Amino acid sequence: MPLRDRRQGRRQDRREERETFGAGGNAVRYRMRERLVSIGDDFWIEDSNGNRAFKVDGKALRIRSTLHFEDPSGRRQASIQERRARIRDTMEIEGPDGSTIAKVKKAMVTPLRDRYTISVPGSDDLDIQENIVDHEYEISAGGKKVAQISKRWFRVRDTYGVEIVPDGNDILILASIVAIDSISR
Repeated sequence: MPLRDRRQGRRQDRREERETFGAGGNAVRYRMRERLVSIGDDFWIEDSNGNRAFKVDGKALRIRSTLHFEDPSGRRQASIQERRARIRDTMEIEGPDGSTIAKVKKAMVTPLRDRYTISVPGSDDLDIQENIVDHEYEISAGGKKVAQISKRWFRVRDTYGVEIVPDGNDILILASIVAIDSISR
């Protein structure tokens, strides 16, 4: 009986995942298109309707990498700071008030997949697994998928599709994706 229960549980999890992330799913969708030749690495994140949802403002001429995450009106929602004094690459995500809302860390050694952890103070950590060959990411919390990221959805270079569960922390997840992209370059 326990094996049968586990199978049914996995089937139910896959069914719920398809309802959220499938073609007719209710996931919140974004498109991240980074311009390769731009002053300070500025780019926009668009929603599923093509409207500009967030701007990532890369500050040029700084010693360490700093990115500001802004809404369309220019209000800062988060900042992403590079921390290089550690053994493994770390990016710190700060809220508009300057407090740390998350740290994105790359795992030490992983063969065909890159692994990252998003440490969120006072909450469960998020795990990110990347398939390097396919440019596919999956973000999970407590074993449940909360977001998926794919380059395969678009034919344009340096463009990602992002799907986030409804009521997910969109800014945290999008800022984490930007941080991972920055770490992996």
